[in-house]
Amino acid sequence: MTIGLICALPQEHAHLETAMGAAATQEMAGVLFSVGELDGHPVVLSRAGLGKVNAALVATLLADRYACRTVVFTGVAGGLDPNLHIGDVVIADRTVQHDAGVIEDDVLRVYQAGHVPFLNPTADFGWAADPALLARVRDHLDGFALSPLSRDAGGGGRPPRIAYGTVLTGDQYLHCEVTRDRLHGDLGGHAVEMEGAAVSQVCESFGIPWLVIRALSDLAGAQSRVDFTAFVEEVSAQSASILRHLLPVL
Repeated sequence: MTIGLICALPQEHAHLETAMGAAATQEMAGVLFSVGELDGHPVVLSRAGLGKVNAALVATLLADRYACRTVVFTGVAGGLDPNLHIGDVVIADRTVQHDAGVIEDDVLRVYQAGHVPFLNPTADFGWAADPALLARVRDHLDGFALSPLSRDAGGGGRPPRIAYGTVLTGDQYLHCEVTRDRLHGDLGGHAVEMEGAAVSQVCESFGIPWLVIRALSDLAGAQSRVDFTAFVEEVSAQSASILRHLLPVL
């Protein structure tokens, strides 16, 4: 069965598309899907574009039209955890849509997307990665080392760290230290991006496992736009490298 691969940005997509080589291209709903093999494994690769709606659309097509057994979102994100640095990689053990909930007294109280406490309450909060898949991922990455970033990309000889934790998703690009610190403190987020939890929600609906792999291109602060531009190309290669290493256990 096929593995579905989603990226948001051209820089993320290019690393995998080049590695696939010859592939059949199909277009649906204005999205191009490359059908072929990556390192000997059957995959369907797509570039969804930014945001939750785009990601959900593509995840739905991968699950329904291509009957993918697993869907993986791979790319870059902003770092929230102060212990993490640019180039480090976060693999989601849980995703949360941080921009969903109830606004009271001019403050958003985050709640499970698709639910409102007084209409359709739920004890669920976010989406947990499939334990069996996550166990295989952890085992397969044990001892796996990423190369340090180049000096041009801010590397200082320190190998990037692979961490597991909560990835927050919202339809905003974050470059604000106050919000970054609040999201980390209130929701325990390790990284923030714009697509992952939407993919999780769709995959849960279809009953298929998902994986979100995010390399940190910036630290979601006031310099994030500058850092993103400087580091996105090299950092996105880190998430692609991890994905390719994990293909045998997906």
